[in-house]
Amino acid sequence: MFKKILIANRGEIACRVIKTARRMGIATVAVHSEADRGALHVRMADEAVAIGPAPAAQSYLVIERILDAVRRTGAEAVHPGYGFLSENMAFAAALEREGVTFIGPPSGAIEAMGDKIASKRIAMEAGVSTVPGWMGVIADADEAVRISREIGYPVMLKASAGGGGKGMRIAHDDAGARAGFQASRNEARASFGDDRIFIEKFVSRPRHIEIQVLADRHGNCIHLNERECSIQRRNQKVIEEAPSPFLDAPTRAAMGAQACALARAVGYASAGTVEFIVDGERNFYFLEMNTRLQVEHPVTELITGIDLVEQMIRVACGEPLALAQEDVGIRGWALESRLYAEDPYRNFLPSTGRLTRYRPPAETAGPDRAVRNDTGVHEGGEISMYYDPMIAKLCTWAPTRAGALEAMRTALDEFEVEGIGHNLPFCRTVMDHPRFVAGDITTAFIAEEFPDGFRGAELPEAALRDIAAAAAAMHRVAEIRRTRISGRLGNHERRVGDDWVVDVAGRPFAVHVGADPRGATIRFADGAPSRRVESDWVPGQSLARLRLAGEGGAGERPLVMKVGKIPMGFRLRTQGADLAVRVMTPRQAELDRLMPVKAPPDTSKVLVCPMPGLVVSIAVSEGEEVEEGQALATVEAMKMENTLRAERKARVRAIRVAPGASLKVDDVILEFD
Repeated sequence: MFKKILIANRGEIACRVIKTARRMGIATVAVHSEADRGALHVRMADEAVAIGPAPAAQSYLVIERILDAVRRTGAEAVHPGYGFLSENMAFAAALEREGVTFIGPPSGAIEAMGDKIASKRIAMEAGVSTVPGWMGVIADADEAVRISREIGYPVMLKASAGGGGKGMRIAHDDAGARAGFQASRNEARASFGDDRIFIEKFVSRPRHIEIQVLADRHGNCIHLNERECSIQRRNQKVIEEAPSPFLDAPTRAAMGAQACALARAVGYASAGTVEFIVDGERNFYFLEMNTRLQVEHPVTELITGIDLVEQMIRVACGEPLALAQEDVGIRGWALESRLYAEDPYRNFLPSTGRLTRYRPPAETAGPDRAVRNDTGVHEGGEISMYYDPMIAKLCTWAPTRAGALEAMRTALDEFEVEGIGHNLPFCRTVMDHPRFVAGDITTAFIAEEFPDGFRGAELPEAALRDIAAAAAAMHRVAEIRRTRISGRLGNHERRVGDDWVVDVAGRPFAVHVGADPRGATIRFADGAPSRRVESDWVPGQSLARLRLAGEGGAGERPLVMKVGKIPMGFRLRTQGADLAVRVMTPRQAELDRLMPVKAPPDTSKVLVCPMPGLVVSIAVSEGEEVEEGQALATVEAMKMENTLRAERKARVRAIRVAPGASLKVDDVILEFD
């Protein structure tokens, strides 16, 4: 077994590899850019080596700098994680020349599967079902249009060396094919240094389901069941689960057999993933093979009990697999929510800044429920514009899908993140969506169910009443505490009333609070069923865990809320909703109804930058008349290009920035007449 390995990566995957290596008694070496000097993976490793400036192209993607770190530390093997150099054949080959083991597949397998065009040809020869498409390299936009017409719209334009949703566009017509070809090419060149594009038929109502394979250097290959990855946005996975709620046993076995056949065809040895598109009739088509560890690998580990990082290390060390196919079962159900640094209320645009608070839920591993959080950040750390926006992967496990869902709901409500925009409320909202709960999902789920973006969860009446009852009980606790402040003037005793009006985001509830030493019973003036509220929350705590029940304790249920203070009440975040909740006396509520409402500022005459980023291009000129939907500028953030479009017809009065400019949120790009 290796004595020391180097992890050629950063963030949560570097931390993940370090945890397994430490358990196996293997020393670890971290590499880091200048931006990552104080990163969590650097703190966790036994040694750390600086490899260059913040941009990945000058540090994590420079093969020679990684090799220099290997030489300086004497590492015997390198784990590449995912992204960066993980599927770079030249990197694997360079390590082989240095006599250093690459903890991954042979460079030939990386080459064969890394080129999506060549991989489809190999898959067809191995008897794997493939999607109809054009496998040749496409020269220009005109040829892209011609090929798209031949295949038939809609089509998917994809980068040959792509991954992670980058360099991918769906085209429904000639204009979309032309624009998508150029955008995919630009993203592919920037992200992978390879701008080759190919086109395939876009399967309507598809599900994205992938098979985890594991092979050794002795000819053994097994699959570890499937993962459902259909909840995606802009081709980037957001929520995954294992197993899939859609597959049956025969389809699972057929997909697993084809995945193993493909792995054997390229002499694969390590952990890898074969991705498929599955239609509504359970017909499946090969999409690509990822010759590395997948981001979503924890859900497979949770339902199989197999540590994939350990298996990769053992295979790289020459050991045969200790498992046969019949040893792999499905134990329970697992879900993963990816926590991204992005603002769901601003169309999921990237968000950067300092994590002023980062408190994930406690990790547990019980027989009925488990919580796991893979992360590479810490409280006080900075989310940089240079790298992928993923902060953490929150996973839950339970014997059933319903149990795993309930565990995820609670864990997301408990997860505290402040200082940046993040998608926790969106993930929490999905967990309650009827289609997701029923397992009726496709890769178009987010586009179909949130066509106008995310504005926060719309909670049902019963949930609003629960929150109103909780807020009334919490308010009484705070008021009672104020009555006990020492040093008060004589004859100025503060009295706490029992009747209040709780305004939950504009919805008023008149309540009577009947308190006792164990909690409070909240009765609604309109005759709705009362709520019993019990909790050990005290003012100043940012997380409230409460127990609610009906009359006589019937229907007891938990309620977890993130709590902030606002004038006359609380900011409460729970179940995907962000609510301003004010608790007033009846007289205060009467006067509050007479207060004028402040109008939002008029921003119709400017185009502002919606996220921190770099201006790639300006598509208009001063004095030009623009139409609704017309492209105005392109801004790159966190390795993704974002096109900003006109919301209405207007004339450009002034251009305030030039290509290459670095912008903050709400910096003005254009002014209109």
